[in-house]
Amino acid sequence: MTDTANPELGEKLNPPHFNYATLAISGEVDQVRKNVQPAAWARAGALLLKAPTVFTIGTGRSGLALQMAAMRFMHLGLPTHVVGETTAPAIGSGDVLVAASGSGSTARVVRAAETARKQGANVVALTTAADSALAKTATEVLVIPAADKQDFDGTTSTQYAGSLFEQSVLLLTDALFHALWRSSGAQARELWRLHANLE
Repeated sequence: MTDTANPELGEKLNPPHFNYATLAISGEVDQVRKNVQPAAWARAGALLLKAPTVFTIGTGRSGLALQMAAMRFMHLGLPTHVVGETTAPAIGSGDVLVAASGSGSTARVVRAAETARKQGANVVALTTAADSALAKTATEVLVIPAADKQDFDGTTSTQYAGSLFEQSVLLLTDALFHALWRSSGAQARELWRLHANLE
């Protein structure tokens, strides 16, 4: 502990507080799960499967969650790239951009979505805001009923900033991967052949 750290903080982080936190977070995530629209996710999955190439974009923790999703899409055998990586090619007609922004107004994400549509690509938007700029640009909108970063009053979530949205992006894209994988009939060992081996 540094000299500037709050010595009382460690005393407050006792097992009951930790247990409460885990229950609060898991409860909120489960509430989000109950209120998503499975049909929209199924349509998004169909877009991914027929896309020549899949791209993902997000900023901050949302972007990190989508990087994990990109890895799983790659394990399915889908040619997948994370926007901003030096090897990411140009997006083209029929491709899919999976874009995440809690507010739906993150400038970098919205610009990428607009560019993708101009190039004839489909955009799958993950957002809390169905009437946002990102949602209006998208081919398919996956509304995640979670708090955005500026829900300071905790009306939707007791968690800090956009944590619930970011957690839900990871959980729901993992669920999408799992559903696509099980529907494909592929065995785990078949996916494993694409697992990184230069680690």
